[in-house]
Amino acid sequence: MPVDFNFLVGGEAGQGIQTVGFILAKAMMRGGYAVYSDQDYESRIRGGHSFSRIRVADRDVRALVERVNVLVAFNQETVDRHRSELLPDGEGVVILDPDKVKGEGGDGVLPVPLDGLAEQAGGNKLMANTVALGAALGLVAYDFDKLAAVLREQFAAQADVAEGNVKAARAGYDFAREHCPAGFTRRLPVIGPSQCILLTGHEAVALGALAAGCNFAAGYPMTPTTPILEYLASKGKDYGVKMIQAEDEISAMNMVVGAAYAGARAMTATSGGGFCLMVEALSLAGMTETPVVVVLGQRPGPAIGLPTRSEQGELLFALHAGHGEFPRAILAPATVEDGFWLTVKAFNLAEKYQSPVLILTDHDCADSYVTVTPFDLSEVHIDRGDIVAFEDEAAAREYRRHAITPSGVSPRAFPLHGKQLVVTDSDEHDEAGHITEDAGVRRQMVSKRMRKLDGLRGEIGRPRSHESPGAAATLVGWGGTYGPIMEARGILAAEGIPVNALHLSELWPFPAQDVAAALGGGRRSVVIESNATGQLAALIRQETGIKADAAILKFDGRPFSASYIVNELK
Repeated sequence: MPVDFNFLVGGEAGQGIQTVGFILAKAMMRGGYAVYSDQDYESRIRGGHSFSRIRVADRDVRALVERVNVLVAFNQETVDRHRSELLPDGEGVVILDPDKVKGEGGDGVLPVPLDGLAEQAGGNKLMANTVALGAALGLVAYDFDKLAAVLREQFAAQADVAEGNVKAARAGYDFAREHCPAGFTRRLPVIGPSQCILLTGHEAVALGALAAGCNFAAGYPMTPTTPILEYLASKGKDYGVKMIQAEDEISAMNMVVGAAYAGARAMTATSGGGFCLMVEALSLAGMTETPVVVVLGQRPGPAIGLPTRSEQGELLFALHAGHGEFPRAILAPATVEDGFWLTVKAFNLAEKYQSPVLILTDHDCADSYVTVTPFDLSEVHIDRGDIVAFEDEAAAREYRRHAITPSGVSPRAFPLHGKQLVVTDSDEHDEAGHITEDAGVRRQMVSKRMRKLDGLRGEIGRPRSHESPGAAATLVGWGGTYGPIMEARGILAAEGIPVNALHLSELWPFPAQDVAAALGGGRRSVVIESNATGQLAALIRQETGIKADAAILKFDGRPFSASYIVNELK
């Protein structure tokens, strides 16, 4: 029987909900299971409602499900909010502390004295969460040694704390095995050794930056991209990355432009509000033809909006951000693996075409843990473009930073790397980089910069296209909606309703020819995206002339599930 099992751990911010979810997910991965774990939390340091869903399967899963097999409730609100999601008829169990959640009992409830067992076994009531973790895995008779190993890794810096947590988890595990509700018979045996790692999309982006040779990053903390900055800071000494927390996003972006001008592979990461502040310096990079990589982690706006939620509301903003016109590339990872490989590609495109490259992520894909196969670093290719340095003084005198070329890409030199003088300016300039207001030179320089789009267009990868015989419709999406769309397609196929899927992760320059070909043939097209206006649908119509037949738009800050898509389609 196929395995598809869902844990939900809920409580208040400050109760360690995300940590419990991560440890549970990692322990299940160690037993050979595929894991998808999403996180839902409010914009509070303490209080509010937070929860983690940990989906466990014996096949690859990349989307959440609403149904719950084991609900671990650290407070009353978790029971009140999620009890209706619990599967009935012996398929679902609630784990709770009867001293904290009143009036809950009967079938499908496992009361566990979390604080008491934590103090008795681990010597500290703060280990109550670990007791609950052990109880959750005890219910399904999972191999306790897998959990114990992860706990020892998690608390490796403090051996006594690690062993206390292992004892607390064991107490919860044994209690659940002894008191497991009679009707609950689900078990999760170990499948085998795992060859996978557990990553979020933004961790993969940070790893991709390191693999690409990023050696300078600057930013200001802002959900959801702060983990990228934190990861780069934590690895800076090992990989030669200078990571600076700037006083604000304006400073961060200008630092990145300066570092890239001097020859560094440089990036920043921010969210919509921070990106607004970076736009002037983004235009500076466009005018000076300086390669920068910017990660824009989308979240619901306007203004602060829902700062810890997910949306895809900034595609058109990213496309048009900046005063004046200049070339750029826009990438939007659809998977954790994309987060790694598209970040490598972003650095290569930025330097090859001496233009900004934007990586758009959405909070759900960026913040959810997924089991992935380790990346093959032998496949990482570094392309720094046309870089020159002159030791011959006569040749150095002839150097022009913004030389007009058929491709629009000028040979690039770094200051103090050779005898050439490197000049550029934020005003319009001539080939040598000196300010000009000559109309003819202006036309030449704008045309030169915009010719880079011809080369960039040839670099953009084709959309993912999945076709089914007899399909009457095509589901179209971009970025992090890929997992839910593909799972919805599988559900419909099982019901005898074949549909195609077309998904874009490389969005600009827009792959108009491939999209037009996929949407031709008279089939209905349904665009699925997390915004209120259908931004991808508008871009498709602008670039191909094809108007989508329908749209499924979600803008409540919560991610898509496959069942949501199927229900909306029907």
